[in-house]
Amino acid sequence: MSAPTADRHAADRHVTAARLLKSSAKKSYDPAVDIDWDAPLPADKIWVPEHRVSLYGTELWERMTPEQRVELGKHEACSVASVGLWFEVLLMQRLLKDFYAEDPTTPRAQFALTEVADECRHSQMFARMVHTAGVEPYGPRESIRRLGKLFSVVSWGPAAYGAILVAEEVLDRLQREQAEDERIQPLMRQVNRIHIMEEARHVSFARDEVTRGMAQLSRAELAYQRFVIAYISMFVVRSLINPRVYAAVGIDPAEGRRAALGNPHHHEMIRWAGEKIMPFLDQAGLVGRPGMTWWRRSFLLGES
Repeated sequence: MSAPTADRHAADRHVTAARLLKSSAKKSYDPAVDIDWDAPLPADKIWVPEHRVSLYGTELWERMTPEQRVELGKHEACSVASVGLWFEVLLMQRLLKDFYAEDPTTPRAQFALTEVADECRHSQMFARMVHTAGVEPYGPRESIRRLGKLFSVVSWGPAAYGAILVAEEVLDRLQREQAEDERIQPLMRQVNRIHIMEEARHVSFARDEVTRGMAQLSRAELAYQRFVIAYISMFVVRSLINPRVYAAVGIDPAEGRRAALGNPHHHEMIRWAGEKIMPFLDQAGLVGRPGMTWWRRSFLLGES
């Protein structure tokens, strides 16, 4: 890329960041005061729609009582929140690495810090929601947690921000469905509304980073970026439900995980949740060989 083109790309990035900084100044939340954490949890409300529970439609589901189905939904909702918290920590590491390498006075660097501040509050909010629900903070399986330490080492540029988009937009699709569903716990709905509002800025920033970053890649770099984003995305979506949730309703975790991974309803839920982000990544050029095996295993393409 020529020097004038590179300078123009950098300037455009700062224009986007400046716009998002203004939006952040106008509308941000503090979950510590904007959520009534002392409000009772209504006994007649659920945590997630039944058709979004990983075992919905399986033989195991048919054996469960209505109470067990609600309980499993609560544990899965808290698993998704705690895995979201884990990935937000990885996102903050990536943003701080980018900030470390940049002029701290630029709008792009300033927005990176603003997003880190947002994600700190979101992580606290998710953790407090899980605690209020009386559920353990499952997070990902330990093997995936260890792999996560490599995220900011092996991923950068479009793949890093693309993987961030997969995590954010899959979660956003699920949250938007639940935010206006009056059957859902009021606490869960308020957490979802706050996260939806503030993540919209983060999604805009990440999409911009992907689009501009892709224009600078060589063929070899493109192949690496395609592999990395597919590999990370597969682990992210398969980690949303920690197998330990099944023990809460008397199901062996290994049996529950096998049933969920083989469940067409669960596959369709993941494909549906990725319906907005996958066309963007495909158009950007990030969906392709050598990453296709991992994309298919993620269920985001609607294939097992």
